[in-house]
Parts: sequence; C-alpha cells; structure tokens
Amino acid sequence: MNGRQTIMIAALSGALAVGIGAFGAHGLADILTANGRIETYETAVKYHFYHSLALLLIGTILLIKPNWKSLQFSIWSMILGILIFPGSLYALSLTGVTWWGAVTPIGGVFFIMGWLGLFYAALRNDQIVVD
Repeated sequence: MNGRQTIMIAALSGALAVGIGAFGAHGLADILTANGRIETYETAVKYHFYHSLALLLIGTILLIKPNWKSLQFSIWSMILGILIFPGSLYALSLTGVTWWGAVTPIGGVFFIMGWLGLFYAALRNDQIVVD
C-alpha cells in the first residue's frame, strides 16, 4: 500500500470515527446509558480516532519516503487493530454480548504491533528527513 492509499484509508477511518462518535452521543445515548456501556463506546471511539491519526502519520511518511517498505507491516497492523479493537467494543456496547470483550485484546495486540512496526521502520531507515 502506498502513502496516498494509506492516507485515504486514514481519512475514511477518521470520518467514520467522527460519525460513529456523533451517532453514539446523539442517536444511541439512551441505549448506551441504559445498558451501562457509554464509557466502553467512548473508549472505542477514542482508540479508533488515535489510530486513524497514526495511519495518517504513516501515510505521510510513505509520501516522503516511499522506499520505507517496512511500514507495510505497521499499516496492516493498524488497520486490523482498528477493525478489531474498536469494532469489538462497538459490538459489545450495542449488543450487550459480553464475549466481544474477549476479542478486544486481539485488536490491542495489533495496535502494539503497528507501533512497534513504526519503530522498526524508523530504526531500519536512518533518514527521516526529505533527501
């Protein structure tokens, strides 16, 4: 995946985070308050947003340094983390099905791998500045 594609995915993911967050605050507030899951939902939105921004950062690095092929691992780890971590928390918040909570840490592991992949890419490539 190239920098442009990564930024496009980050932009869509960020837009979804805003939309899902707004829908939760306005359209689902009664449901989330009644089932005691508003904090869980808010956590999902926060992590969704944080990692959308991380993808934006990685995409920007790829625009500047397209030869940083080692960032591919980080990109896919972040995308899987976004799908699994907030995704499972959204499902838990809306359905009340508690086993979704057991899936959430898998997304967290993907997030950690994504950040470590970014670290590794920076370690492997000693020049971050534009040539």
